[in-house]
Amino acid sequence: MSKFPSLSGKEIVFILKKAGFTSERQRGSHVFMKHSDGRVTVVPVHSGETIGAGLLSKILRDVEMTKDDFLKMLKG
Repeated sequence: MSKFPSLSGKEIVFILKKAGFTSERQRGSHVFMKHSDGRVTVVPVHSGETIGAGLLSKILRDVEMTKDDFLKMLKG
């Protein structure tokens, strides 16, 4: 498995949008992302902070995306 680069919440939201997710709503700094097939997750967007490895793994588990698929979306 590849090591993840340090990503902000805003960058993760951008990648999820490329994967077909939409920003359903936002409550404070938490963006609720939803896919048309029913997958959902919440991404915290705090300025100046990066998402930790554990939370990123949880987000990927929620959206049913592998780490390799996520990295491909990041690069492409």
